[in-house]
Amino acid sequence: MLDAFIIEELKRREEERRRDSETSQPQLPVPSQPDREVPARQSDDEKPQRGVVIIDYSV
Repeated sequence: MLDAFIIEELKRREEERRRDSETSQPQLPVPSQPDREVPARQSDDEKPQRGVVIIDYSV
């Protein structure tokens, strides 16, 4: 069984490592885009037709 001092020392070191890893990560600000337009939703008639193409290479 470990001594209480050793247990506390391990906890303290883990806490320091976690704190250091959190502060060492660079923070990138997200640019705001107020002039960006939101596209209007298309109705069912205006939606482009979509499909599936199957290519058989077993020949």
